[in-house]
Amino acid sequence: MAEEVRRIGLPRLKVAVQPAGSTLVNLETIFHTTAAPIERTVPILGSTVDLRAAPATYTWHHGDGTTQATSRPGRPYPALDVVHRYREPGRVAARVDVTYRVTYRIDGGAWQDLGATITAAGPATTLRVREARPVLTD
Repeated sequence: MAEEVRRIGLPRLKVAVQPAGSTLVNLETIFHTTAAPIERTVPILGSTVDLRAAPATYTWHHGDGTTQATSRPGRPYPALDVVHRYREPGRVAARVDVTYRVTYRIDGGAWQDLGATITAAGPATTLRVREARPVLTD
């Protein structure tokens, strides 16, 4: 059943970053996404299979070699649920991978746990990390 769920696919969530587009070295950069449980009905080998998938964990890939895992999708500013401080300037490709817990039932029978989680890797969002330099003026 797990292979069939993988074939059907689960939502790949896009990461939202604040500030959008670029951030500064040592600034708390906020990450969040929009996630909701999904329900689908699909025909498999002549049976009707109802699927329910709910996000269980979110793995945030910051694009600088670091990751963090949370059980929540984060929220936009002013919340600071999921934040990261970049240490070096450059361009990074941030993303969020979502691990789903799946249950199913066949032909209206009892709900069953899939027994395995399925992870959907999200698409990358490019972020420019800049370094602010102080300048003295008259």
